[in-house]
Amino acid sequence: MKSLVKTVVLITGFSVLIRIFGFLFRIYLSRTLGAEALGLYQVAFSVFMVLMTIISSGLPFIISRMCASFRINGDKKKQGKLISSALILGLVESIAICGIVLLCRNLFKGLFTDEACIWILLALLPALVFSSVYSVFRGALWGQDNYFALCVSEFFEQIVRILVCMLLLVPTASNLTKAVGVAWSLTIACAFSALFVVLLYFIYGGSLSKPGKEYKELVKRSTPITGVRVAGSLAQPLIALIVPLRLMSIGYTSSQAMTLYGVAVGMTMPLLFVPTTLIGSLSTALVPDISMALVKEDKNHIESRIRSSIVFTLFVSAMVVPLFVGSGELIGEFLFDNPLSGTILASSAWIMIPMGLNSITSSLLNSLGYEIKSCINYFVGASVMFLLIWLLPPICGINSLFWGMGICMCVTSSLNFLMLKRKTGVKLKAFKPICILILITVPCSAIVSFIATLCNLVMPSFFAILMSCMVGAVFFVLLCMVFNVVDVKAYFNKFSGKFKINKKLKKSI
Repeated sequence: MKSLVKTVVLITGFSVLIRIFGFLFRIYLSRTLGAEALGLYQVAFSVFMVLMTIISSGLPFIISRMCASFRINGDKKKQGKLISSALILGLVESIAICGIVLLCRNLFKGLFTDEACIWILLALLPALVFSSVYSVFRGALWGQDNYFALCVSEFFEQIVRILVCMLLLVPTASNLTKAVGVAWSLTIACAFSALFVVLLYFIYGGSLSKPGKEYKELVKRSTPITGVRVAGSLAQPLIALIVPLRLMSIGYTSSQAMTLYGVAVGMTMPLLFVPTTLIGSLSTALVPDISMALVKEDKNHIESRIRSSIVFTLFVSAMVVPLFVGSGELIGEFLFDNPLSGTILASSAWIMIPMGLNSITSSLLNSLGYEIKSCINYFVGASVMFLLIWLLPPICGINSLFWGMGICMCVTSSLNFLMLKRKTGVKLKAFKPICILILITVPCSAIVSFIATLCNLVMPSFFAILMSCMVGAVFFVLLCMVFNVVDVKAYFNKFSGKFKINKKLKKSI
């Protein structure tokens, strides 16, 4: 049996690497496309992702579970039949979806505030077919516990997409041409990644057999998972349609609305998701850890993991808030050459705290087997979000998007807290740490802002950002130690103790 720690480290390492490349690619796109073209692409891409969810959500998950059971029994023939059946099912679904979009092109065109978005969506459609192939063989590798192949295939797709996009993009072209070029880069990357994962499957001993009667079982098992995820993914295209529409209703032109949306979603939003990289790694480790504890009925272990993960999430999310509040404008200018993105970043940084809590509490509920209840909580929060992004634009413009998201996650994470407490009986004791951490962010934000402004007068923006963020982070940790929110000293002693033990072992060897 493979080491769980090694698996988590492998997945986390590749995930961080892919996110770094993705973030750098996002910066490149924002500078090359411009805010308006990026907004057009984001709107079309959000609709495409709903279609992609139908193809690549439930099916690979069920394939992995069924392949794992076949592997335990050593039945390679059944596994080959399963993959063949799933491949045919995936291709039929993806081709059918492409056909529906083409036949109902005018209907989809009417959904967009800018008709140019339909051409971007059409350029993305072939990626559905390639992704259906990729998802099936990815599920097979997952079921074989071949995490290295999974990670390499995802990394390969990211690299291919970046290279193809750089070749296709012409800076002097029109906004629509540039956005369509980005869409084609994703389609081509999906084609290469599908071919790559098929090769990996056969290299690692996989095979195909004549399809059997697995279609019914695959549809029956995958439909509920796909349905839940599709319902959740519908929020993104609805937001992409509502926000520009509401901005136009208060006096913005279509071009101005798309520009604001492009800045908010294409430039600001990726930065707000920075803490979720660490939180996501924690979530990945928690799922198998808590699942094993459930089987062993180890309530103390579960209680310890729930409390420590929530405190860690609070610490990571809250620490980044003052860094963005204080140096957000400099960050926007440095990364995207867009002061507006920095202004929005500074004003919306607070949502990272409820965002982090929502992420970790949802992961905990899923680990404990309460996926449907977690989904219901999400829908309650989402209804609040849609109401706010519809009502608030006359008051706060594009910031209504972030207020809607932030309050949505406050509602969802609160419901998740109540559900965790009710189902596990664990006393979370999170209210006091949350209040203290929020108060700590205030003086830290002031210090970061003061140092960033001062340093920017005498040094380049990069060093001003680096210096102010380093001082802000140190000051934040010191205040956390003073108020005993996080026992940093205990973690340090624990790490130091392990280091000393390892040193002694090396000497003895």
